[in-house]
Amino acid sequence: MDITRRSFMMGTAAALLAAKRGYAQEATPALRLSACDWSLGAGGPGGLEIAKAVGLDGLEVSAGSPTDILDIAKEDYRQQYKDGEAKTGVVVSSVAMGFLNNAPLATDPRGPAWLEQTIDATKALDAKVILLAFFGAGDLRKHRELKADCVDVVVERLKDAAPRAAEAGVILGLENTLSAKDNMAIIERVKSDAVRVYYDIGNSTDNGYDVPAEIRMLKDQICQFHFKDGSHFLGEGRVAMDPVVEAIRAIEYKGWIVLETAMPTKDRDADFKKNAAYVRGILQMS
Repeated sequence: MDITRRSFMMGTAAALLAAKRGYAQEATPALRLSACDWSLGAGGPGGLEIAKAVGLDGLEVSAGSPTDILDIAKEDYRQQYKDGEAKTGVVVSSVAMGFLNNAPLATDPRGPAWLEQTIDATKALDAKVILLAFFGAGDLRKHRELKADCVDVVVERLKDAAPRAAEAGVILGLENTLSAKDNMAIIERVKSDAVRVYYDIGNSTDNGYDVPAEIRMLKDQICQFHFKDGSHFLGEGRVAMDPVVEAIRAIEYKGWIVLETAMPTKDRDADFKKNAAYVRGILQMS
C-alpha cells in the first residue's frame, strides 16, 4: 500500500494528539498549560494556531452566544476545532459557557438545554471540563449576600444535568464570586462528582478570600484553575503566587492551568509567552 507524505504527516499528528489527550496515560503530564480564547482575543477554531504560537498546550474555547442552538453544538463547527487540533497539536482543554453571565443559568429558561448541548459537545471534543460562569447578571450574590432563590434553581438544574455529564465523562465547573464554603454547600446539595469548582485565583483574591486555604479546603473538588492577576503579569501583582503554588502541590492537583491573563504591554504574543514561561517555571512544568 502506498503511503503519501500527507497521510504520514496526518497520522503522526493524530498520534501526537492522542498522547496529549491522555489516551496513553503515561504520556500525559500532570499539569498542562492553556489559555482562554477571549483573553487571547482568539475566538473560534483559529485560536488554536495562536495558542500554539505563544507556546501553550491547549485552548479554553467559548461555547458561543446565548442562542437556542449554541455554536459549539454544531458538528461542522466542532470539526473545525478537530482539524485545527490535528494540524497544531494544541487541544481543546475545556469549554466555557461565559455567556451565562448575561443569560443566567438561574433565570433563563433555555439553561437546561444549553447544559445538555455543551455536555454533548464537550464530550465530542474529547475535553473534560465545562466552565459555568456566574458573574454579572448571573452572580449568585448581591451585596455579598447569597441570592438563595437563584442558588436553589441552579442546584436543581445541576442535579438534572449531572447524570448526563457523568455519563459523558464531563465535569461541570462552577466559577463564581462565592467562597469555598458556599461552593461546597452547593456541591453537597447536588451530590454528584460531575459538579465541582472551577477555581480562579485572581477572582478569589479580589473577593478577599484566603486563596491557599480555600485551595486546600476544596482539594479534589477543584476541577480546573484560572490564573490571572488583574492588569499585572503573574507574580507582579496582588496574587501571592508562592503560597498558591504550595497549595496546588499540597492537594496534588493534576490537570489544566488556564491563563486568563491581561496584556500589560499590549503585545499579546510577548505577554502570553512571559506569563506562560513564569507558570511553567514556578510549577516546574515541562
